[in-house]
Amino acid sequence: MARRPLPRILSTGSAQIARSRELARTAADSATDVLHPLITMTRGLRRLASAGRRRWAETPRDRRGPLLFLAASVILVVVLVPYGPLLAVVTLMAAAAWQGRDRTPPAPDGPDESQIQRLQVLYEALVPHFSTAEDPSPLYAHGGDWETVFPTLEFDDSGRVAHLVIRYPAYFPDGEAASRARIEQLLAAKSGRGREYLFDWDEEGNELTVSVLSPLPTDIAAQRFVTAPGETVLGFTDPCRVQRTLPLAFGADRRDVPPVVWRTGIRSTEPHLLAVGQPGSGTSTLLRSIALQALQHGDVLIVEGGGTGEYACLAGREGVLGVEIGLDGALDALEWAAGETERRLVAANRARQAGEPAPEDTKRPLWILLDRPTAFTHLAQSDGHKDPQSFLQVPLRHGRAAAVTVVVAEQFDALDSLSDAVCQHTRARVTLGPASAEQLTAVLGAPPHTTPVDDVPPGRGYARLGSAPVHRLQVPATPDPYDDATSDAHRQAVLDLLPPRSTPADAATAADTETPVETAGPADTAPPIGTETAPGTGTRADAEIPDGAETPADVEAPAAPAAPVAPIESAAPKIIVTKAATPPAATPQTVTPQTVTSRTTVPETALLERPVLETAAAEGAVAEAAVAE
Repeated sequence: MARRPLPRILSTGSAQIARSRELARTAADSATDVLHPLITMTRGLRRLASAGRRRWAETPRDRRGPLLFLAASVILVVVLVPYGPLLAVVTLMAAAAWQGRDRTPPAPDGPDESQIQRLQVLYEALVPHFSTAEDPSPLYAHGGDWETVFPTLEFDDSGRVAHLVIRYPAYFPDGEAASRARIEQLLAAKSGRGREYLFDWDEEGNELTVSVLSPLPTDIAAQRFVTAPGETVLGFTDPCRVQRTLPLAFGADRRDVPPVVWRTGIRSTEPHLLAVGQPGSGTSTLLRSIALQALQHGDVLIVEGGGTGEYACLAGREGVLGVEIGLDGALDALEWAAGETERRLVAANRARQAGEPAPEDTKRPLWILLDRPTAFTHLAQSDGHKDPQSFLQVPLRHGRAAAVTVVVAEQFDALDSLSDAVCQHTRARVTLGPASAEQLTAVLGAPPHTTPVDDVPPGRGYARLGSAPVHRLQVPATPDPYDDATSDAHRQAVLDLLPPRSTPADAATAADTETPVETAGPADTAPPIGTETAPGTGTRADAEIPDGAETPADVEAPAAPAAPVAPIESAAPKIIVTKAATPPAATPQTVTPQTVTSRTTVPETALLERPVLETAAAEGAVAEAAVAE
């Protein structure tokens, strides 16, 4: 039985809407051409009626009677004269056609004097680049005619060039990047600075098209974007560069804007991102925008080297594993991230070997966001610690298979301090703020398709995902909501996207310790009964009880025999953990079982307690000291 073919989706909803609009526009143009005489006479009749009403309103009241009598006499004469009504209708239609004609002044056929002078200057500037002495009939020559090389041109309201097509000789090396850069720099300087120009080289036709790009919108606030899991919106670009739009809210209005979408995950070819910019260019804004989008489907770990508290709004939120601003916290957090990546790889590998799906805890995306990590490099060297960037080797190399994504933001003046692993594995690149063409080429790997300008708003720059073309980029406004300089609208937009706060670890631990729990210590690790514990080698529970405190009376200590004997497995004591009451006064030199508090000891963090993986050695030490003497 032949299988019935599935229907094929011809286009997206946006394409269908665009096609419908184009058809409606074509039908309207056709109807306008056919009904143009009727439209003209209707417009003329309306203007004649308006003139009659205006004339009647201006006539004094004492003269309106004679005026009406005169009009009635004229109408009577027209009716009585042979062919009078026909001649009156023809006269009226002719007057209406004359009054309804298009009175818009015709556009000038060519440029005016100032525009001609500007084109002549541009032509003379191109002569040294597009001419040689060996050319018998040069297309460009001093004092030549600019009309032969500029077939298409448009000017804006200020009189500057808005669109220009330039012909150049076939021997010009348009395939060399350096030759192109010289021409683009010259055209941008002569056509008017402060604007972004798009250069389209037609190597087959020997034509260069210069277009002025409109500024990207800067009023896009942080919001929920319509994306699939694994897609992150870096910003927005020109409509001619991408084939996709996103519906965005602008207050009460909504409109479609073309985005720059970065895809992460197992099948991503650019799993990690590097953002570079000047101070105040918006790299922290980009990281906050990425963090708010990543928290919808994954966990986020933030390491900030600047120490300015740009991510304090994310501390203590659900899905945020930690916000580190100190060297010790950064080292512990990145070391844990490397171990977590290895654990995910091992768990996924074992599941594949067993023919089972990967565990769920290895599929949840983990995002590691680092803002200026090179600030820790000098501190680590001076304190004798490892560089925190050394722990990024495993997440960067194996992060795609372990659902771990690394995003690094750094400044241009510190690019030399980035490790080789960061530079090699971050194939998705973003540059923000003012930068020279050489800096953009060094970071993006290719020159931008437009001329960079010196004065740009925060969040404006370029993006390149792997080997894709370079896109202009405008990052959505995602400021720090705790900053006083933030507007109320943008602050509220960010606060609405923040996840709820999570329950602190200490609160959950305190609730757990209220219920009595019995734990039996391992007999083979118990010290000989009657042997005193050396100073400083108490149990983990003992270390957590402050000096001068004593355990409750309901915890009984085993009686010690007169002589030390070997530990007996069947005589393993039990430690009953209860909620500690008000401790009595401490008795010096008295050894009693300590009340054990179930709590995870973590290093100090600036804003949030984070989970720390205890090593096997630490667990063995706790097990050996679990039984009190």
